[in-house]
Amino acid sequence: MFKVNKEKCLGCGVCMANCPGATELGEDGKAKVIDSEKLEKCGGESICPYGAIEKEESK
Repeated sequence: MFKVNKEKCLGCGVCMANCPGATELGEDGKAKVIDSEKLEKCGGESICPYGAIEKEESK
């Protein structure tokens, strides 16, 4: 599972361009993950050049 670090997210949309359908912009103007599996296939954390996408530790 992935999450977006809202403090690092600029709302630039690069993640949506790099992996369409895995993230979307929320009402706060920041990205949010909508499909972690798709995001994993696109490269996970590496699709955000600002390091805002982070892998959540599984419990």
